[in-house]
Amino acid sequence: MAAALVTPLALNGAVKMANSAITSQAYLEGSRVKETKALIAELCRHFYNLGWVSGTGGSITIKVHDDSVPKPQQLIVMSPSGVQKERMMEEDMYLLSPEGSILSAPLAKPYPHKPPKCSDCGPLFLKAYDMRNAGAVIHSHGMESCLVTMINPFSKEFRITHMEMIKGIQGHGYYDELVVPIIENTAHERELTDSLAEAIKAYPKTTAVLVRNHGIYVWGDNWISAKTQAECYHYLFDAAIKLHQLGLDWSTPSHGPIHSVNGALGNVRSANTPVKARKVASDNGIEPLRRCIVLDIEGTTTPISFVTDVLFPYARESVGKHLDATYDTEETKDDIKLLRAQVQEDLEKGIVGAVPIPDDDAGKQEVIAALVANVEAMIKADRKITALKQLQGHVWRTGFDNNELEAIVFDDVPEALERWHALGIKVYIYSSGSRLAQRLLFGNTNYGDLRKYLCGYFDTTVGNKRETKSYLEITESVGVDKPSEILFVTDVYQEATAAKAAGLNVIISIRPGNGPLPENHGFRTVKSFSEI
Repeated sequence: MAAALVTPLALNGAVKMANSAITSQAYLEGSRVKETKALIAELCRHFYNLGWVSGTGGSITIKVHDDSVPKPQQLIVMSPSGVQKERMMEEDMYLLSPEGSILSAPLAKPYPHKPPKCSDCGPLFLKAYDMRNAGAVIHSHGMESCLVTMINPFSKEFRITHMEMIKGIQGHGYYDELVVPIIENTAHERELTDSLAEAIKAYPKTTAVLVRNHGIYVWGDNWISAKTQAECYHYLFDAAIKLHQLGLDWSTPSHGPIHSVNGALGNVRSANTPVKARKVASDNGIEPLRRCIVLDIEGTTTPISFVTDVLFPYARESVGKHLDATYDTEETKDDIKLLRAQVQEDLEKGIVGAVPIPDDDAGKQEVIAALVANVEAMIKADRKITALKQLQGHVWRTGFDNNELEAIVFDDVPEALERWHALGIKVYIYSSGSRLAQRLLFGNTNYGDLRKYLCGYFDTTVGNKRETKSYLEITESVGVDKPSEILFVTDVYQEATAAKAAGLNVIISIRPGNGPLPENHGFRTVKSFSEI
C-alpha cells in the first residue's frame, strides 16, 4: 500500500503529524498495522454474513494495539466509506493518528469503484475513543438494531432485563436492567456526532448508542470486547422484537403479557411506553400517574428488627471467620482495600471506634483483628458507608447460601409487588445495603424469591439516601420523563425530604418498630402497601 498525501479527517481541521516512532514509515508499514487492517477486513466479511454491513453500510475501527504505547496515543485503523464491506482487503483501510488525521489512505481503484473515502462514521468513532478510552468501535446497520428503535417512536431508551445475554455486556449481570440510549437519525452521519457525545456523557455505564431508524454504535476495550458486546446487543434486540410480537413485555423481569391501562392485553402497547397506572383516591386527592416505584427496605418492605436483630448480629459474629476463610481471594482483597481507605479517612476525622489497620507484613491475624474491630464499631454506629455494606453483603451471601439466614418481608409486600408488576409499573430498590445484599434479601424471603418483580437495585454508590442529588441520579437511570413519575416509599423523614426536593412523589411507610416522625411532616403515610 502506498502512503497517500496526508489530509485531515474533518474533525479538528488540522493536519497533525508527530515525529514519533509510531508515525515513522517503518511503523506505518509494520506488522502491527498490517495485522489490524487484515483483522478489520475479516470482521467485515463476518458482519456482512450477519446482515450488519450490507449495501456498503456500517463500519469498523480498531486501534493498533501496542503494549509500549498508551491507548490514547495508539494509531487508528478505519474502514472506508461506500464500499462493499465483504470484499475489502488489507490495502483498502485508512490509517489515522490518535487525533484523527489521516496518515495513509488506499489508492484509487478503476471503474466502477468509487474514489476512496474514509468512513463517514469517523467523527463518531473518535468520540467513543476519546470519551470512553475504547480500543475498538463497531457501527452496525443490523435490522434488529433498527427495528427495536421503531416500536416506540417516542422512547429515548431501550431497556431490557432478566435475559442471559445481558451478562455479555460490560458491567451488567442477569438481574440488571440494561439501558441503551436512542438518538435521532440525521441525513448525514457526521451530524450525529454531538448527539452521540451527549448520550455517552448522559449514560456513563453504556457501551452502545442506538440511532433511530438507522443502527447502533458499540465500543469495547478491544476488538474482542466490542465484537462480543455487539453480538449480545443484537441478540437482545432480536429477543425484544420477538417478545413484542408475542405480546410479551421484554422490559419487565417476568416478561409477562403487555398490559393496557386496565390490566388486560387489549390494545397492545409498546413495552417501553409509559403505563398509566389506575388513579386511586388518597388522603390528598388523586394520586399522580406513575411509571416507577422505588422502595426502601428497612422499615418499609422489611421489619427493622430483622435487620438489627438478625442481619447485623450475623455479620458482626461472622466477619472474622469470613475474612480468615477468604483472605487471599480477589473479592476480599478488594473489601479490605475499601475498608483501609475508609478507616484512614475516619482516623483523620477523629471518628470514634476507628483503629489503625496494620500493613500486610504485620501478619494475617493482626490485620483481621483490626478489621473486625473497625467493622464492629461501624455496625454499632449504623454507618451507611460502601466499604461496610460491601463486606456485609459478602458475609450475608454465605449465610443465605448455607441456609443460615432467611429474609423477612411484611405480609403485604409480595401481593403488592405482583399487583404493580401486572400494571406494568417498574419497581426498584434503593437501600444503604449493597446491591448484592438487596438481591440476596429479595431472593431468599419467607415468601420465596421475589426478584422477578424487581427491575433494578440502587445503593450508596449513587449517593447518600439523605441527599437530593442521589434521587436526581436515580431519576436519570430509570428512564422517566420527569421525576414526578417516580413514587418513593420510605420510613425515614430525611430521605423523604431529599426525594421530594428532587421532584419525586413520596409516601412514608408506617410499620411496627419504626421511629417517630416530626409533627406536621406533610407527607402521605401508609401502614400497608395495599393502600398504594
